[in-house]
Amino acid sequence: MNDFAKWRYALIAVVLILGTIFALPNFFLPQPAVQISANRGGTIDSTLKEKVESALGKDKLAIKSSELSKDSLLIEFNDSDTQNKAQAALNRELGDQYNVALNMASTVPGWLRAIGANAMPLGLDLQGGVHFLLEVDQKAALDKMQQRYRDDIVGALREAKIRYESINSTPNGIVASFKTEADRNTAGNVLTKQVNQPEKLGDPPPLELTDAAAAGDSFPLVVKVRESTAIAASRNTISSNLTTLRNRVNQLGVSEPIIQQQGANRIVVELAGVHDTAEAKKILGAQATLEWHAVDENATGAANLGNPGAYEIAKNGNVPPESRLYSMKQLGPDGKPMPIILSKKIIASGNELVNATAIPDPQSGTPAVSIQLNAKGGAKMLEFTQQSVGKRMGVVYIERVPQTQIVNGKEVRTFKETQEVINAATIQGVFGPRFQTTGLGQKEASDLALLLRAGSLAAPVDIVEERVIGASLGQDNIDKGFKAVLIGLLAVLIAAAIYYHLFGLIADIALIFNLILLVAVLSLFQATLTMPGIAGIVLTLGMAIDANVLICERIREEQRNGATPLAAIKAGYEKAWATILDANVTHLLAAVALLFFGSGPIKGFGMTLLIGILTSMFTSVTVTHAIVNLVHDGRKLKSLSV
Repeated sequence: MNDFAKWRYALIAVVLILGTIFALPNFFLPQPAVQISANRGGTIDSTLKEKVESALGKDKLAIKSSELSKDSLLIEFNDSDTQNKAQAALNRELGDQYNVALNMASTVPGWLRAIGANAMPLGLDLQGGVHFLLEVDQKAALDKMQQRYRDDIVGALREAKIRYESINSTPNGIVASFKTEADRNTAGNVLTKQVNQPEKLGDPPPLELTDAAAAGDSFPLVVKVRESTAIAASRNTISSNLTTLRNRVNQLGVSEPIIQQQGANRIVVELAGVHDTAEAKKILGAQATLEWHAVDENATGAANLGNPGAYEIAKNGNVPPESRLYSMKQLGPDGKPMPIILSKKIIASGNELVNATAIPDPQSGTPAVSIQLNAKGGAKMLEFTQQSVGKRMGVVYIERVPQTQIVNGKEVRTFKETQEVINAATIQGVFGPRFQTTGLGQKEASDLALLLRAGSLAAPVDIVEERVIGASLGQDNIDKGFKAVLIGLLAVLIAAAIYYHLFGLIADIALIFNLILLVAVLSLFQATLTMPGIAGIVLTLGMAIDANVLICERIREEQRNGATPLAAIKAGYEKAWATILDANVTHLLAAVALLFFGSGPIKGFGMTLLIGILTSMFTSVTVTHAIVNLVHDGRKLKSLSV
């Protein structure tokens, strides 16, 4: 009767053993912990570890264990109450140089993690997390666009050698003043041909050029961004910010984030498992980019760092109109950042970036960021370096970080922007789109490369709503979900055992292995488990027994038709297979549709259902058939317990 080859038994045993191993991590509950990471100026080392342990010892907060890694320090505690007290104590002790975040440390044994066995990440509804409503600052985006057009206007007029008195950005547009009406008319023609060209054929020009009334000896030309251009730019800003936020969060490793537009200028972001709101705000709102400017050697005098010319200008404030005073990252003899004067004109910026990678500098071995610009940025860099060999170029690091302060008992959100020159090296040769930027620390280089790759936000975003889902709510959902699975499983097991006797017990064993395999596959692919996912598991367990019902009823039917017990078993499995396959194929199609066309909770439900159907077909048919063969093989049977 036994038509199962030995290799099939071995294969089934291997699958079930591996499934059990990869499902095991989900039984090791995570431990409350505090994770400490460094901001700019902070260092993660053994000295910090000693300082943290000393601070916690003063407050008599018991530490279960501590783990020092390259980028963070993880302190584990026995309970969440101690965890919360430790976070407050460490925030007071460490100050702004470090982020102190609530976390859950994995307790999965090292040998399981070594083979890639990890617990399933939990969704926002189970493990808690943060919900943000972001509002895009459209005014800043329009100001940025107007500044870009101003730079284009200045460049076009200089190239055409048209004299102008001044070009200023005002609330009413860009105002260019000329000495004669003829110069104004010539400038209008040049700008129409070179700057005011539509991006697509048939579109209106992006700018409106208007001759204003003469004021004394000045003839103004007003250049205003067309309303349709501003509306299109506003839409592009939202779309660009959505893409940037998705890239940024994905590169930072947050599992299955929800990032979607709400209304005309708002974005909803939900990050499961993130309990440190300060770090989440930094992820979402921080903007880090680079700008390359020429060093104004005429203003600074000698071409060496911290020269007397720059110091003098810093004291008296007489900065040339086309230049700007910056501070170097390096400290001068007085212990303060050295001043340097750079041209306001931007050679290239992070917006023209294609790729950025943190690497060691081939010559010095110091941290560096390898930069690749797009064709436009590369062409500008090539043109500049061709004319500037032997001169200096400054690299400006710009960082805009959101901050939250309590003013008069109310939470006030602001932004802190820092701009410093990280490098001002002499150009040794001509280069274009590919080059390196140095002058950063190791972590700064890695963070900058990450943010540049993820992209700079097209416009700043303000957090207008913030909600934190606590661990207690998540644990309550987990407990309810676990009870739902347990009650559903027990009900099916008891009903099958009572109605189908021995075959029912065999079906019960297969059903338990089905649950194990389902959890193992979800864990292996690191699928995020949510409440809809738990619903999918319960539904899978309910449907999985259907195949065994069909098989048992077929076996009963064959026995009623006079077949021997062994022949009834064989015929029952063979004849039920076609019906089982048809039923599960329709379920699979529905699960695939939910997975590919759904979003959020629906997608999670579809993923669980899809995997559950595949595992149930294996356990309900193959595993039960193998167990039935082992039980009845070599025995003379008069009847079956079915």
